[in-house]
Amino acid sequence: MIDNPVFFDDMRPRVVEALRKAEIPNIDIYLVRNLYGMLRISVSEEFEDDQACLKAVNRLADKLSAALGTHGHPPGHRFLFASDHLLKDLAKTAQPIEGFGNVFWEDRLITGEDWWTIGEPRANGRARRWTLYSIKGGVGRSTTAAVLARHLAGRGQRVLVVDLDLESPGLSSAMLDPSAQPKYGIADWFVEELVGQGDLLIEELTAEPTWAQELAGAVAVAPAHGREPGEYLAKLGRVYMQRTDAPWIVRLERLLTGLEARFDPDFVLIESRSGLHDIAAATVTDLGADILLFATDSENCWTDYEILFDHWRDRNLATKIRERLSIVSALTPELETERYLQGFRQRAWDLFRDRLYDDLGNASLSASNASDEEFSFDLNDEDAPHDPIAVHWTRGLAAGTSLRDLERTAVWQAYAEFLGRFDRLVAINDRESDR
Repeated sequence: MIDNPVFFDDMRPRVVEALRKAEIPNIDIYLVRNLYGMLRISVSEEFEDDQACLKAVNRLADKLSAALGTHGHPPGHRFLFASDHLLKDLAKTAQPIEGFGNVFWEDRLITGEDWWTIGEPRANGRARRWTLYSIKGGVGRSTTAAVLARHLAGRGQRVLVVDLDLESPGLSSAMLDPSAQPKYGIADWFVEELVGQGDLLIEELTAEPTWAQELAGAVAVAPAHGREPGEYLAKLGRVYMQRTDAPWIVRLERLLTGLEARFDPDFVLIESRSGLHDIAAATVTDLGADILLFATDSENCWTDYEILFDHWRDRNLATKIRERLSIVSALTPELETERYLQGFRQRAWDLFRDRLYDDLGNASLSASNASDEEFSFDLNDEDAPHDPIAVHWTRGLAAGTSLRDLERTAVWQAYAEFLGRFDRLVAINDRESDR
């Protein structure tokens, strides 16, 4: 048995402690944790013949490996000289370690890489993208996408709905009559795009729901699969292929841009895959979208969101994502609704306050006491990201009825408050964008 073993979660604090005690060379240093969870230093190959630098890096590498036990590399393998090409790749995703301006941390991952970067917001004048995301499934994202599309189109907006929950497709069947399904779906596009034929499918990737034809605006639905799913599982096994010339997120952006160019929407509603999978990450972090976070007031839901928010905070990503988030109280119960929402609001505030909001030194401070540069909100601020946008559970929505046939009264009973809050949220975002 190993005496005093070092485990994975011990690595970062031990590295920080070792850095505080070490003499750090005045060059950019990348600490790369590989797929096996072992840490090694990388520095530019331009210092390969600099003997003083070489000795300093060796001493630092020895200290780090001693601190990390079996998670450190053995002698002779503790650091690598990196080419300019590799350094450029590292610089894209490596995060600075707080307190050490020239030391960066990089994790090599099999999955989860998209949670480590946050894309830039979309430029004004382009279609407004909204991602509907949840940690857990079964919280009404598909229903909400359909209701929201109908609401916006009723106000004269052009709405594109994209089903990216490819492992659990169902949005299109809920919104479209079987005879109205488009010939192809999202999975078809990704498979054909691998061989250069994606553009041939764009014209036949969307269809309009019959119920939208009498509305002032327009709705187009891009489903996971087409009218004939065909070899869907075989396609699904190839959908997430990474091309050397185009990572998956680049391919996804290419698809959305093509759909937007064809339909010219005002809003794009993206139903994300649930959970912490890479594909969910891409729809949340990399598309420049605002995000509706669906949640229920359950311990496992809050715990999972804490894991995600802790990751953003600890990787210095909070400021890049927090202004795009709005939390949704999904399946808000009919009985003791106010008490439920009070508890939900408190847990959501705790989540945001401790992880994404600026620390103002006093938890009771309201947003009105904060300066323009500070991002923090009072518990009861109705315009705060943590304030729940409620979707009220009703028997009409729980009955499993197709959204094509759902009575308008049932929709309005469940979503009247949600739609009002969403409209206000859009108005606030528009004002912020105009500044």
